[in-house]
Amino acid sequence: MIQVKNVNKSFDDKTILHSVDATFYDGKTNLIIGQSGSGKTVLMKSIVGLVTPEEGEILYDGRDLLQMDSKQKKELRKEIGMLFQGSALFDSETVLGNVMFPLVMFTNMTQAEMRDRALFCIERVNLKGADKKYPSELSGGMQKRVAIARAIAMNPKYLFCDEPNSGLDPKTSILIDELLSDITHEYNMTTIINTHDMNSVLGIGENIIFLNKGHREWVGDMSQIYTSDNQPLNDFVFATDLFQEVKNFISSKR
Repeated sequence: MIQVKNVNKSFDDKTILHSVDATFYDGKTNLIIGQSGSGKTVLMKSIVGLVTPEEGEILYDGRDLLQMDSKQKKELRKEIGMLFQGSALFDSETVLGNVMFPLVMFTNMTQAEMRDRALFCIERVNLKGADKKYPSELSGGMQKRVAIARAIAMNPKYLFCDEPNSGLDPKTSILIDELLSDITHEYNMTTIINTHDMNSVLGIGENIIFLNKGHREWVGDMSQIYTSDNQPLNDFVFATDLFQEVKNFISSKR
């Protein structure tokens, strides 16, 4: 579990996060949502230690990131998996080489052990037989699955995903959502997903943090969104006619 308590962050005298509190649970898909400029990217960067808040606590199972020394932070990073928006694969490496990369960097495994672990992760994301291919030979969805395999190679306790469906078609996006949900429950990870994708929000959002102008505006799950009377949330989630029709239909049945 990751807890954020009273986190404040400013840039150039402009406050981006205003006393944000949030809890991200083990074994659940925890989503951070909000409009561009709402502070969700800064919040995620604060949680992983890429930016440092002026105030607050960021607790990894009770361990405060903001009080850790460099050695403690290095040890914590071994427990973290990252899925970047653009997949961030190495073009000159095969799928196997990409997935093995964090194992080479952060473990003392033998070459055979690293290979076995990488092949297991590749198969887990349904890419068995693709280990010798290069990223350029893969579709966008397959590249994203390779990135997920790499992110879970270290068997992380905490998984961070930045816009995992960016650039993907709706069908592939659903497959990625389902995969992230499956591995979260299977490994009981604390998974935090930063997303604009409303299909993800309404499909796998078990714990949703909605930020509005740097404030934590609303917390709930995907079912509670349909009955929420929070206007900023409704304006964000149900901005399209289709989603508004769904909300109206559900409201009419209450």
